[in-house]
Amino acid sequence: MSDKTIPPKKGGTNRKDRLAEQLRANLQKRKAQSRSRRTGEADQRPDGLGSAKEIQKD
Repeated sequence: MSDKTIPPKKGGTNRKDRLAEQLRANLQKRKAQSRSRRTGEADQRPDGLGSAKEIQKD
């Protein structure tokens, strides 16, 4: 058998960083939703469309 080591794949830490960033963003969004529900304010979507109930389906 050979003593060669398998080099780590490139971008592995980048993927972890992206996933961690997405997780933090999702957590912040959920916290904001929770706070707005406690205060009675409607949820605000970043695209300005408002809540999903306001979207009309054709």
